[in-house]
Amino acid sequence: MPSLQRPGRLRMKGMDVVAIIGAVAAFVVAFLLALLVRLFARPLRLVAAANARSSHEGETPTGGGLGIVVALLAWFALAARFGEGTPASTLLVSGIVVAIIGLLDDLEDQSRTLRLVCQLAAAGICVAWLFHTSLWFDLALILLAVWFVNLYNFMDGIDGLAASQGAAFALGVLVMGYANLASGTPLVLLGACAGFLCLNWAPARVFMGDVCSGFLGLVVFVLALWLHATGEVHVAASAIVLAVFWFDATWTLCVRIVTGQRFMEAHRSHLYQIISRRLGHGATTGLFWAYWALWLLPLAWAVGAWPELAPAFVALACIPLAIASVRLRAGRDNG
Repeated sequence: MPSLQRPGRLRMKGMDVVAIIGAVAAFVVAFLLALLVRLFARPLRLVAAANARSSHEGETPTGGGLGIVVALLAWFALAARFGEGTPASTLLVSGIVVAIIGLLDDLEDQSRTLRLVCQLAAAGICVAWLFHTSLWFDLALILLAVWFVNLYNFMDGIDGLAASQGAAFALGVLVMGYANLASGTPLVLLGACAGFLCLNWAPARVFMGDVCSGFLGLVVFVLALWLHATGEVHVAASAIVLAVFWFDATWTLCVRIVTGQRFMEAHRSHLYQIISRRLGHGATTGLFWAYWALWLLPLAWAVGAWPELAPAFVALACIPLAIASVRLRAGRDNG
């Protein structure tokens, strides 16, 4: 990919200590806010009813991911105030935009046009502020950012999966490279996701909600590019640790388009949804954790050792997912 702007180094004294404290605080905030949302879901009108896309039955409190959003926004504000602040300021502004439209959508369905405009604005802020290179490359990054925002929403369909993917990305980044701001942010992200998972693991007592799923997608996308720009973690390595999400969402969408389905309509034909109907939510999320630990993480680590083979490692990460998608008819089997 073309060379991105190399950002300046964050200068924050005691960054390691601050990041650890931030991670612990993020865990507590995410857990407590998820608990509060669960307790007051009905008066707040934050209740998700089962629909054509759902993998659950009945009504469940939603919007519990608000704690992840609050914890990370507080961290970005702290980093912007005491550090150099460029990536933190960008994520603070763009993250608020995505989180607000997500929260409004949790409260009452918003139009696709409004959601798309807000997502494009947030993605444009990130690309223009952090990664400006050329017009066409910038446009491609904006579209990819919007896709990540939406695929996180698509993939937030069973207990524990979306928060687990955020935690898996954070763990992968911490294992593969130790950056300044980028090292602190994944640590805080890990703490926040872990706190939320205490109430979201199967059987989930509260759902993440759009307030967090799109926000999480944007944060992960920007961090992956930022780590690549700083030379800390190759973008292919980040793509590998995130392969479960982007491959399943992209494969399923492409199959639905090619086979002439109404791909804009809600469905339950993602690979993870098909597996969850057979194994259950907890077992499916656990299976993806095992796949991450035993296959994806070693491949991502290998990218750092042999960056010239990065495309081959990305392909290897996707092959088992492709085989499973074909055999289980992802994009076709709507349950």
